[in-house]
Amino acid sequence: MIVRSLFTTPLYQAELGEPALLDELADAVRMLAAEDRAGRAWSKEKGYRGYTSYASLNDLPRRDPRFSDLARLLDKHVVAFAKACAFDLAGRKLKLDSIWVNVLKPGGAHSGHIHPHSVVSGTVYVETPLGGGAIRFEDPRLPLLMAAPPRAEDAPDPLRSFVTVEPRPGTILLWESWLRHEVLPSTAKAERISISFNYRW
Repeated sequence: MIVRSLFTTPLYQAELGEPALLDELADAVRMLAAEDRAGRAWSKEKGYRGYTSYASLNDLPRRDPRFSDLARLLDKHVVAFAKACAFDLAGRKLKLDSIWVNVLKPGGAHSGHIHPHSVVSGTVYVETPLGGGAIRFEDPRLPLLMAAPPRAEDAPDPLRSFVTVEPRPGTILLWESWLRHEVLPSTAKAERISISFNYRW
């Protein structure tokens, strides 16, 4: 008997390996959160518990060399992920399209969503207090499972309906942008700082 796995959903996980840059990025994010009035207003209007530059700043690598340094490191990881996904890019490269910062306060969450118009999306985690908002990925087949029975509690990741990742400071996660994901409610007493991004072809 042969049981094959079809239509896999890759999730890339690596470490940034730059503790000094992480400290610098934490300072940069806090500075943005203090100075970006438009971002704070948008976050309040949308009910985001904390601060995000998602809708207010679109030039972080040009604005601050610390984000430029991060972008160069991310480029290398995205190249490796694209290779692991067997993308045929026709001689072109995936290009950083957008990058934004997130400060999630205790109790904050981010409901399930995808990243339209992108190929690869991801997050690098700068500060992650215990219980500070894990990320959960959803099986893209979930709406089609109909009468399928639930999976056993000890089912391996490829067979689960949801897979949760508890990131550490310096963790980089990459996934294909169509993969639905959410940030679970933070039970931490401190803020979680992360930087999210999209790459296009």
